[in-house]
Amino acid sequence: MKHIHTTIAQAHLATVLLAAISLGTYGCADTASVNPVVELASLTITPGTLQPTFKSSTTQYSVDLTSDISTVTITAQPAVSGDRVTINGLATTSRTIPLGLEGSTTSVSIVVSESDSNSRTYTVLITRSGPGGNNSLQNLTVSPGSLAPAFNANELIYSVNVGNTVSNVEVIPTLQDPTATMTINGQNAVSGSSSTIALNPPGQSTPITIIVTAQNGNQKPYLVTVNRGISGNNFLQSLTITPGTLNPAFNAGTDGYSVNVASNVASVVVTPTVADTTATMRMRVNVGPLTDIASGVAQTITLPGPNSHTFVTIEVTAEDGSRKNYVILVDKVALGDNNLSALTVSPGSLIPSFAPNTTDYTVNVASDVASVAVSATKAVPNAVMTGDVTAGAGNSTGNATISLNGPGTPTNITINVTAPNGGTPKTYSITVNRAASSDNNLSALTVSPGTLDPVFAPGTLPYTVHVATDVTEVTVTATKADPNAVLSGSVLDPGAGQATGQATIPLGGPGSDTPVSITVTAPNGEFKTYTITVNRAAPASDNNLSALTVEPGPLVPDFAPGTTAYFVDVPSSVGSVTVSATKSDPAAVMSGSVTAGSGQATGQATIDLPIPLLPTPVTITVTAPNGDSKTYSIIITRALL
Repeated sequence: MKHIHTTIAQAHLATVLLAAISLGTYGCADTASVNPVVELASLTITPGTLQPTFKSSTTQYSVDLTSDISTVTITAQPAVSGDRVTINGLATTSRTIPLGLEGSTTSVSIVVSESDSNSRTYTVLITRSGPGGNNSLQNLTVSPGSLAPAFNANELIYSVNVGNTVSNVEVIPTLQDPTATMTINGQNAVSGSSSTIALNPPGQSTPITIIVTAQNGNQKPYLVTVNRGISGNNFLQSLTITPGTLNPAFNAGTDGYSVNVASNVASVVVTPTVADTTATMRMRVNVGPLTDIASGVAQTITLPGPNSHTFVTIEVTAEDGSRKNYVILVDKVALGDNNLSALTVSPGSLIPSFAPNTTDYTVNVASDVASVAVSATKAVPNAVMTGDVTAGAGNSTGNATISLNGPGTPTNITINVTAPNGGTPKTYSITVNRAASSDNNLSALTVSPGTLDPVFAPGTLPYTVHVATDVTEVTVTATKADPNAVLSGSVLDPGAGQATGQATIPLGGPGSDTPVSITVTAPNGEFKTYTITVNRAAPASDNNLSALTVEPGPLVPDFAPGTTAYFVDVPSSVGSVTVSATKSDPAAVMSGSVTAGSGQATGQATIDLPIPLLPTPVTITVTAPNGDSKTYSIIITRALL
């Protein structure tokens, strides 16, 4: 074996010597340099585009530019670093060139040279266009409003209709030719930009003139006439009465109201205000004549005796002549009135609907409603309201926020009304039924050891967890979104009001799946079931070595996990060797000449060698956790003296 290794080394040395002789004979001496072709590597013009596209072998180019461009920048780079570049006689690789007048052509010469006798000339002819004659618009918009007819570059006259409340419009004209100019009503305008035009009063028209001037001076006029309509607004902006409270509360779209005042009230003051200042108003009391009144000015209405009814009519006439009537019924009530005139609960609706003589009501709200707002209005402001909602004499309305009992339980609200003359109060009762919770979600779910797949979300029900083969049990922890819900299944409920439950789940054997189910039942009886499949990994099948050495050595061939047979030759003076073996999976078991139990990665053994030339076998068997085994063998030969 030693003789074979020596022969290989000598052959390698001979090869190296032959290579050295070859290099010396034929040489790697420097060869004569060959001059490259003198040319440009790149040529660009800014702005502009070369025609044709640049190639180092093409020397003639042209560029067409618009009339508004008066200078360009020529940039040229030589193909060979150090070659000289001149642009129109100036040694530079980038130069700004002024152009001739509109419609003219400018010639630019670019010379690249290695020496005075070796050069190449590139020529660029730049043509600047003459003045344009485009005096058309590309687009025209008016906002608010729509052009009639639709925009067309050759259509010059348009109209736009807008409402009476529109006091100005935004005009946006866009030029076809960016070099053209334009004015709007004599003022310079920018293409594509908005100009604000103030409109004449309602019922009148406003002309808007747009003059477009082409670069060559030709003009084109566009005319837009904006027609502003007259108002049809016959609404009130506000309506108040003192003393008293409108029922229902004022709304511009509501035209009928009632007001209760005490029997000792001699007059009320009504103040209407129009929504549109162009509207006019007239007022009538009962069947009397209509009289003109001013917006926002208080009107005093004399009332008849106790238990009387007075109708106040307010007629609003819009600018276009349309009319709307608002009517207030003013009732003078006796001092013994202990009624409510209005009662509301929010959120929620009274069952039955409110009526002054109905005293018992029910309101149903959702489980997540923790409080309600109660508003109660006395029929007589000088009555007194007590209980859960209060209001003293002179205050018509009482408001209160009432905290509700827990979901699934009712809350009782009482309001007592005592008339101004005393006597027995009238009690209104409201029972607010808060629905039982329907929350059957978990707010958290974990498995230890392990990770839920997918990541936990309350609306996701199925999950998978993968654990190692040596895991025999997992701990599942589930937290209810509503502590009053009930857990069942693999994780039992922790008790009333307790949010989190926990259970230890034993797993099946390696390679098996263990199902876990958790049912959450909301207080209202609705339930939801979460499932977890715990996959316990099968035992590993890795029966490889990750390392194997013999000292002294080396192994032949070199170690590889998939190679099981090896040879080692040692000198005659070596009486023993040390064999070290490392398992790829520490949980595997190593037996034979070298041993290592599960959990021990590396084993080592000293192997005594007998007389020279007698091969000594070494065997190492690796048994994977799943029982599969593999045997590595080493034949160690001790040389003869």
